[in-house]
Amino acid sequence: MKPVRIGSRGSMLAVWQAEHIAEQLGSLGIPSDIIYIKTSGDRFQQAGVNQIGVKGVFIKEIEDALLENRVDIAVHSMKDVPTEIPIGLAIAAICKREDPRDCLISPSGETFAKLPPGARVGTGSLRRQAQLRHARPDLTFMDLRGNVDTRLGKLDRGDFETIVLAKAGLDRLNLSGRITEVISDEICLPAVGQGAIGIEVRADDSDVLDAAHKLNDVATNEAVTAERVLLRELEGGCQVPLGAWARRESSGLTMDACVVSPDGGEYIRKRGVGESAGGEQLGLKLAQELMAAGAGRILKLVGRNVAGHTGN
Repeated sequence: MKPVRIGSRGSMLAVWQAEHIAEQLGSLGIPSDIIYIKTSGDRFQQAGVNQIGVKGVFIKEIEDALLENRVDIAVHSMKDVPTEIPIGLAIAAICKREDPRDCLISPSGETFAKLPPGARVGTGSLRRQAQLRHARPDLTFMDLRGNVDTRLGKLDRGDFETIVLAKAGLDRLNLSGRITEVISDEICLPAVGQGAIGIEVRADDSDVLDAAHKLNDVATNEAVTAERVLLRELEGGCQVPLGAWARRESSGLTMDACVVSPDGGEYIRKRGVGESAGGEQLGLKLAQELMAAGAGRILKLVGRNVAGHTGN
């Protein structure tokens, strides 16, 4: 088999992910080459996703390369992947998930509960800001963008008292020692797909599809499917104040999800339990429950219109 061409962004974390997938393929006797592609999100790191105006800003150019047969596999952080996949492409595998929770990095060593009133908290995520504002409305939340090293550099420069990042990314980059506190999911639910790596391929490329599928983790795929169905039904994207975490527990596939107003004042949270193989059904069920509890009104505050979308 000729080397599989892996398409990836060039950030530190994306490079780690691409090399990890290359190593996994190599263990199966499948050679690969990594091709790095600059995306819209990379070119405009200081702009918000809404300002850039492109859905899937961190993956679009890589998907284009797939469709144009310039690469055979695209490696993504699943939290960056829109719920609508371009015609002709397919998610062939979702690899075993790392810890999906968010974490706090504070040079002073202060935990979230101990941060002084008015402390500057850096995060570019509306999801994080809304949930953390709900818990601590006395803090000052400020936009923070860029790759992991860029964000840590701004913290070290004194731009913030603390910043919030995904634990999985720090773990993968051997930066776990910088974590001050792993934020409880009772305070802040992660982004849909956070901590999971997805492999996207051309739907008609059966050889690559079969090879990539060998890296699929069934439990992770079920959980992330539930989260992505929820996101799809609520017509959410990267910048929606929605958190969700599905995982296998003794009672079955369990998912917690919340929708929060940007100012943190309105907070709706639900939990659902389904069969382990029923990720799609669980996502649909929880989306309907959130809508019935008033999530649609909150989502309209950030420009979403989900009326009549659930239950189809």
